[in-house]
Parts: sequence; structure tokens; C-alpha cells
Amino acid sequence: MSEVRYDEIGYWSEIKLDIVRKYAQAYSSVLSKQSSIRKYLYIDAFAGAGVHISKLTGDFVPGSPLHALNVQPPFSEYHFIDLDGDKADNLRQLAGDVPNVWIYNEDCNSVLPAKVFTRARWDDFNRALCLLDPYAMNLDWEVIQTAGLMKSIEIFMNFMVMDVNMNVLWNNPDSVQPSQLMRMDAFWGDHSWRNTLYQKPTGLLPGFDIEEKVSNAAVAKAYQDRLKRVAGFKYVPDPMPMRNSRGAIVYYLFFASPNETGAKIVSDIFNTYRDRGAV
Repeated sequence: MSEVRYDEIGYWSEIKLDIVRKYAQAYSSVLSKQSSIRKYLYIDAFAGAGVHISKLTGDFVPGSPLHALNVQPPFSEYHFIDLDGDKADNLRQLAGDVPNVWIYNEDCNSVLPAKVFTRARWDDFNRALCLLDPYAMNLDWEVIQTAGLMKSIEIFMNFMVMDVNMNVLWNNPDSVQPSQLMRMDAFWGDHSWRNTLYQKPTGLLPGFDIEEKVSNAAVAKAYQDRLKRVAGFKYVPDPMPMRNSRGAIVYYLFFASPNETGAKIVSDIFNTYRDRGAV
């Protein structure tokens, strides 16, 4: 095995890990008391090496897989996925002898619907909490919609608005490369984003055919609506903007659930961190 390259993470990424950790603990505490639930899963689709390096301190920071493994009472099953073989091997070492841990060195876009989500069917009285934390705009809408329609899965999901802005939402959308358009179509689920995320300015004089990209907040709102209306999640709290060291929004952290209680808990957690300044 070659040397593992640990991801360096900033202040807001550490906040994201803390948010997911807090909710995973609450989720397990609630579901462990429900006698009707046979098992509940923790799923991490871009699990990484299990640990990161803090840009602030240079110290190692536990990643979401380690946080999940430390939750008490424990989840019934853990499913960790990463395309990087070295990171997947590192996860295996960290998991050690912990029972009911599955580690996949595969593409989450195929392994989630085919192998993992099927273990969390509503009719089997199984449930799942799934973290979708892509490194870029490389998560297919099919994964999101499959989870939403199952009514048994709650998700945290990062909407990579910086990647979208840099590669797709240009001032002149006709200049965007076809490969980037295909990425956006797969991420959004269809080509409807083109008419949703570009709007004609108000008060435009007749004869002028000008479109402008909507604001980041409007992009996030459109995706929030899509999670409800198309994917079928009943509860989608307002997402939390996650920023870089200059205060610019890099991505939005979404939570989507069929469960009102879960949405209320996450809203409270979001509100303890929302709109903090850059560090």
C-alpha cells in the first residue's frame, strides 16, 4: 500500500464534521429506543481516509467515519465508500475489528443504489443516515432521488456551488464545455437547471435578450425545492452556507429527511453555527 494522502480541511469543514457528529449521535439515540426498527445504518459515500489534517493547527482531525464508529449506542451497520484505494485501505485499518463494517473501493453513484440503499428498505423496518460529501460536482441525482423515494433514508449533502459557478454558471452559458454541461445534467438530474438558474433581469427593454445567473442563495433555494418536489424528501431545512478563509461560500450543506423530528434537530444544530465569520 502506498502512503496515504490525508485531506487538509479548513475551519468550515471542521464545523461540518461537528454538525454531522452531533446529529449522528442524536439519530442513534432516538432510533435505538424504537422497538419497531430492526436496524439502522450509517453510510458515508465519500469517506476519505477516516482522518484529516487541520489547516488551522496542522493536527490530525477525526473524519466522519471515526466519529460514526464512536457513536453510542452504535449503528447496526457502517458502510464507507471511497474511490481512492489507499484511503479505503486506511479505513479498513481504522475500523479494525469493529463488527458490521463494509468498506467499498468503488464509485458511490453505482454502489449506493445497487448494494447499500437496498439494506435500508422501509418495508424491512430498516433506516439509514447517509453523508454525501463529494469532492466536486460528481454526485449523480439518481442517488439523491433513490434515497428520497425510499422514505427510509436521511441525508446530509454538500452542494458544491463553487464548482458549479467555476465550470457551468458562466456569464455566457453558451461557452460552457459540453463535458461540463453533462456533469451538471447528471448532478441536477436533467437540463431544467438551464431555465431555473438563469433569469432575465427585471425591467429589460423589449428587444434585449439578456440572461443573468441567479445568486448563490437562489441556486441553493432552487435545489432545496428540487429535493422536496422531485426527490420526495418531505422535510428540507434551509441549507447552511459553508465558507472558505475569505468568507466566500464554497458549498451549501443540505439536510433532507422524511422525518420532521430529524429536520427540527438539524435546524437547531445549523442555527448554532449559521453565519459565523471567516477564520
